[in-house]
Amino acid sequence: MATQKGFLDTWLLKLTSRKLLVWMTASGLAYAGYLTSGDWVIISTVFVGTQGAVDIVERLKGLA
Repeated sequence: MATQKGFLDTWLLKLTSRKLLVWMTASGLAYAGYLTSGDWVIISTVFVGTQGAVDIVERLKGLA
């Protein structure tokens, strides 16, 4: 049961990650017509890229 709980916790954390939340929000706004496709690409790229860089630095410094 502990292995299953660990697996479920891992996937729930991934589903609620900030990167995924930003991507889903930007996609929803683009679908609703509030963003152009170029805006969507910029928002997604900038946030996911910078958040990925922050995650790498945290892991290298042992903060996470």
